[in-house]
Amino acid sequence: MSFYTIDFEPVGRRGQCPPGKSLLDCAGELGIGILRTCGGKGTCHSCKVQVLKGGVSEPSASERAFFSQAEINEGWRLACQTYPTSDCKLSIPPLSMNVPQRTQVEGLEMTFLPEPAVRSYHVEMPPPSLSDMRADTERLLQTLNERYQLYCHTIDIDVLRQLSPQLRPWNWQCQASVRDSEVIAIYPWPARQLGLAVDLGTTKIAGYLVDLSNGQTLVAKGIMNPQIGYGEDIISRITRVIESPAESGRLKDLVIEAIGQLAADMCSEVKAGVAEIVDVAVAGNTAMHHLFCKLPVKSLASAPFLPVVCQALDIKARDLGLCVAPGAYVHMLPNIAGFVGADHVAMLLATGVWQAEGVRLAIDIGTNTEVSLIDNGNITSVSCASGPAFEGGHIKDGMRAASGAIERLRIEGGRTEYQTIEGTPPTGICGSGILDALAQLYRTGIINRRGMITDGDPRVRTSGKQREFTVVSEQERNGQPAITVTQHDVRELQLAKAAIRTGIQVLLEANSRAESEIEQIIIAGAFGSYIDVVSAITIGMLPAVSTDRFQQVGNAAGMGTKLVLLSRKKRAEAETIASRVRYIELASFPGFMQTFVQASYIGPYTRKKSR
Repeated sequence: MSFYTIDFEPVGRRGQCPPGKSLLDCAGELGIGILRTCGGKGTCHSCKVQVLKGGVSEPSASERAFFSQAEINEGWRLACQTYPTSDCKLSIPPLSMNVPQRTQVEGLEMTFLPEPAVRSYHVEMPPPSLSDMRADTERLLQTLNERYQLYCHTIDIDVLRQLSPQLRPWNWQCQASVRDSEVIAIYPWPARQLGLAVDLGTTKIAGYLVDLSNGQTLVAKGIMNPQIGYGEDIISRITRVIESPAESGRLKDLVIEAIGQLAADMCSEVKAGVAEIVDVAVAGNTAMHHLFCKLPVKSLASAPFLPVVCQALDIKARDLGLCVAPGAYVHMLPNIAGFVGADHVAMLLATGVWQAEGVRLAIDIGTNTEVSLIDNGNITSVSCASGPAFEGGHIKDGMRAASGAIERLRIEGGRTEYQTIEGTPPTGICGSGILDALAQLYRTGIINRRGMITDGDPRVRTSGKQREFTVVSEQERNGQPAITVTQHDVRELQLAKAAIRTGIQVLLEANSRAESEIEQIIIAGAFGSYIDVVSAITIGMLPAVSTDRFQQVGNAAGMGTKLVLLSRKKRAEAETIASRVRYIELASFPGFMQTFVQASYIGPYTRKKSR
């Protein structure tokens, strides 16, 4: 019997589905939680999915009654009514999932007096009369400037369009939100002044709703980046846009819609409206930055891999399609280079490591990993194409961090012990579990230094043409397919860890430093928050220094973005950081390929001596 390979996004889970089995049943066998309120009868319409690629059965009567023809043309289907006819890629919207994925929003918190770019002022104006016939704009601006010693001389056009209808029922009293010399919003007095910070990741988006008056974070939420359906990694998305320029607008709209919904959800939790958000700050890697702003990305795809812009940008939110306060701006943090972006700047800002003395390493691990070596204030950075392996991508039983994912793994006395997220039955392995598995297989001799799975262990078997290690057997899963680590998986992990270790080694050599001289290693990012540092050292991904030198800081990029939202001074510091970084393009560094080969071996990195 032939099987079809089904790729479920944004879960990052792939599996085999036989002909005649619905997408919903296939998802269930793979442990993917799609809602099935009606039991798969096609009546509850809760199992909506979008077919992004591949062939499926014709829409059923139930689907044609529920979806418009335009939606069907866009690939929207009910998973319980749809059967694959070829290999497929699907996107599962959040509302169709019965188990949320784990997204990292927590990180370092700092306490300081807010100094936001947008300030609010209480304005009481004298009403117009035959003896005071000033225009409404003149009345507002003069009163505001005289009372608060400001030099505010313009009002956003969208605010201006509503000014007269609002001031009169408010009896000429309002709260004015001012940015530089511009009134960007007015509200009835008193009103809240909210800000939105967004860490725009390749895989995940973290949002923070903040009270600008006191710096308090009211709500923090994370969601999956809906662009995943167009490619797990940045290069795939850039290639998609280059080959089909019209996709640029679609990718930008997907993110804008996701952030807009995220903002609405967070505001709803504090009984606020999105129109109360008067300032937005966004940080992402350079490619995400360009896609968000709909800037050309072709120059990022070929040497010398140059961005369109590096300095910070301030863009009207409405010009991006983001619905917040009428005249609000989106502040885009500065980039460093083509593949070291504003998210890394935000991480360096939040940790304060950029000002630290001594030798320190700052690593933000993700689909693209950025690494900086700080040597007594001198900052050198590289970008490492670590790929999606640590997010579960390209791994046979890999998945993203959701309920049932194996996140911790140990091999002791011939037994495989594991821990799953939420303690539910295992359905796959997420990044931290994959890293543990590689370390444990190496520690117990099941794989050698070259990454070859060896014979001799009863849990090693041959499937098809490759060896694999059985983590959870078919018997342990009550007849469901076993969860294994294959030889191909090991190779993918070797490439991912080699990319990161090569970046670290290049930075050390460029600064004439040895790993023993590193006084502190800061690990940031969603994946970096959950990894076992000992496992990362064991496989040679991270320097073999004492574990007390490591600090896992969570989503430092999100924290840095929040600092920029709350402080003009921090905005200036972010610009300073970006301008001070010396960027090294890895592939152009002398001996790069030799370093990469050495870094691909499992175990502590040993530099091969030149002949």
